[in-house]
Amino acid sequence: MSENENRRSYIGQAWLVILLAVLFGAALALVHTTLGPKIAENKRNETYQVIPVLVPGAVQEQTRELVVTGRNGKENRVYQVFTADGVYRGWVVPAAGQGFADRIELLIGLDEGLETITGLYVLGQKETPGLGDYIKGEDFRGRFAGRPTSTPVTIVKGEPRTESEVLALTGATISSESVARIVNGTIENLREVLQNRSAASAASVSPTVSGRGDGDHQ
Repeated sequence: MSENENRRSYIGQAWLVILLAVLFGAALALVHTTLGPKIAENKRNETYQVIPVLVPGAVQEQTRELVVTGRNGKENRVYQVFTADGVYRGWVVPAAGQGFADRIELLIGLDEGLETITGLYVLGQKETPGLGDYIKGEDFRGRFAGRPTSTPVTIVKGEPRTESEVLALTGATISSESVARIVNGTIENLREVLQNRSAASAASVSPTVSGRGDGDHQ
């Protein structure tokens, strides 16, 4: 084969690769556009299902969805939760950030005064199977429950010595630290605005809005 023929062959192959890349990208965009709303709705439903686990005493039927602006200037959807008879119990806060392998999505349960983490749930993750993906297990998630929010959660490899220390997963320190970083950053970002909301709700007998609405704004 001559040099010119080789060159034409390479150019043809290059264009084929470009075309396939464009088609693949378009297909991914179509899938995301089509399935995106359904995936979001499924995650929202899953959030409601775990509310009673994340904040003891709360029921999903008396949940108030709010859209608040954090310290970083971005809007965040949060869930203010109440007991069956309308007594304010705390918050369920979605959080997300980079893990070892990919994005980690969490739900953080917080008490009425945002003083204590009441629960943690992993809504989505793609960490290393058999290692990092153990962050979704009840054993690891349970290590965050009861930790104070006044001091950032710290991941340690040995026996925890303070209330703010959490034992890392064996062989998955980075995934463990990623979860702690996401939790700490989210609480710090939303602390002030949620505390203001909490103060307004502390004396309330029942939530102003209940059920799955489109959310209030602040």
